[in-house]
Amino acid sequence: MKRRGIVYNSPVVLTFSLLSLAVLLISQATGGALMNRYFTLYRSSWSDPLTYLRLFTHVLGHASGEHYSGNIMLLLLTGPMLEEKYGSRRLLLVMLCTALTTGILHLFLFPQYGVLGASGIVFAFILLSSITGSRSGQIPLTLIVVAVLYLGGEVLDAALGTNQEASQFAHIIGGVVGAASGYLFLPRRAE
Repeated sequence: MKRRGIVYNSPVVLTFSLLSLAVLLISQATGGALMNRYFTLYRSSWSDPLTYLRLFTHVLGHASGEHYSGNIMLLLLTGPMLEEKYGSRRLLLVMLCTALTTGILHLFLFPQYGVLGASGIVFAFILLSSITGSRSGQIPLTLIVVAVLYLGGEVLDAALGTNQEASQFAHIIGGVVGAASGYLFLPRRAE
């Protein structure tokens, strides 16, 4: 017999969304001190343990309610389907790989800027979604269209110098991680 009522159907995506909201609310209540110290990635000494923590936690931080809602809305649209197809552990691995990859590359390529937000993960999910359901050896047309529209737009914006190169870079790297994950992981079979 199936249960009725509200179900916590996507534990990784929902927990991430709620943690991000808690970080935003607590940070606003503390005047941004929490966000700057723990959830914004910026150049700091490699001997500082918080540098390693921020390589992962910067994806939980958001600069405003609008920034949060824009990212989380897309995560909530794509994430549950991906979590069902790939499983919670694999999706969490995609998120952690995206955070770490964008974080490390950001520190080396854009050390003059701080970065925060889940947009790299959003782009990873968008490209991973466009691959989901494809067969081995095939490249879905949806992947090509999404890559051209989303990533092409980010590359164009970066080339035009819209002063957001650091965040556009996170989008591009997130998309690459998502696409690579789609080809590395086989979707979980329906049970």
